Amino acid sequence: MNEITKTELINSTSKQNDLLMYAIQEGIIDFDSVHNDYMASKKEQILKNHKYAITPPTETNQRWQTYYKGADGKRKLLRASTKDKLVEKLIPIYFSDVLIDKMTFEDLFKEWLEYKKEISNSPNTPMRHTQRYEKYIKPSILNNMGIRTISELLLERESNRIVREFNLSAKEWCNTKTIINGMYKYAVRKGYLTENPMEHVEITVRFRQVLKKTGKTQTYNTEELADLNRYLDRMYEQTHDSSFMAVKINFLLGLRVGELVALKWEDVCDEKHVHIIREEVRDQRNGHLEVVDHTKTHTDRFVILVPKAIAILESIEHQGEYIFMRDGERLTARQINYVLEKYGERTNNITKSSHKMRKTYASMLSAKGVPIDAIRELLGHSNLSTTYGYLYNPLTEAETYNLVSEAL
Repeated sequence: MNEITKTELINSTSKQNDLLMYAIQEGIIDFDSVHNDYMASKKEQILKNHKYAITPPTETNQRWQTYYKGADGKRKLLRASTKDKLVEKLIPIYFSDVLIDKMTFEDLFKEWLEYKKEISNSPNTPMRHTQRYEKYIKPSILNNMGIRTISELLLERESNRIVREFNLSAKEWCNTKTIINGMYKYAVRKGYLTENPMEHVEITVRFRQVLKKTGKTQTYNTEELADLNRYLDRMYEQTHDSSFMAVKINFLLGLRVGELVALKWEDVCDEKHVHIIREEVRDQRNGHLEVVDHTKTHTDRFVILVPKAIAILESIEHQGEYIFMRDGERLTARQINYVLEKYGERTNNITKSSHKMRKTYASMLSAKGVPIDAIRELLGHSNLSTTYGYLYNPLTEAETYNLVSEAL
């Protein structure tokens, strides 16, 4: 009976897999070691049997390269930064993997998404990837196709169709392309594919044209800002609610609203600077709010405290560790937006969101001649191109007219 049981156990794929997983989890088998041995064995076999020369970098070509015979019988070029990586790319060509052969585009997306969740600090990013995949890519014929059967031309055709049928703007396509490109990069690194076909895809259809927004909608001009400040001062005098001062000071700091409500008194490091090191984030899956010890870009920065900002801080009552609190509780980004919404209602003006404070701050600095790179640092941007997108004309028509007249 025992012998039969052993035979059944050995012949059962399911039970073998269970035993293998148990051995890995219990440390009986070192998965990484076995995987490395497996890869080394495959590479050794390739070096013995590969009939094309593997050539090192030259003055004109800085990468290792070789050739292989494609499915169409034609010779194809393969390149990599090192010899070892080049040989790794040959593994899926020489050794067919039944599981990978059956892997669909959707399977790859799900595996890549799990990987992204492991390395992402924000749960919202994978959720946005899922939303875009479901909307644009899942209805495509790519979804159920095997990843090794999708040609570069088919990928290009479907990409152009998605842009055309969904009337995507260049920005929205860029966000969608990030998903597909990320999936293929992951597949190459995992050895599922030898190269990323998305690198050669060209979009030839027209993107939806997006009209450039103007300062009238993206900033508070000088007159609007003066009127808003009078409102904020009046409301603070009546209520002593720090949310009004939070709005007022942010036109002098230019913070992301999540950074604004996460400020602590200890962040005011001296009389000239405030240290920006954390922010409020919302988990879009459940709406939960929390303060995390990093900014959106995961880099801290120091923002200049001008005398007007120092005066505002000195006027605020200390209620706890956070600067902006109400009844002993930290204010949230939603409460800051609410102040702007109520101002819009009471003055019969269009409500401008809290992000417009940040754009007004950047635009005012630019209008006063502050160097663009200094503005970039104060905003916490990595690239100047991002900062340029924040700059609008924050002046009134009369002020703009006078400036143009003086210039000409």
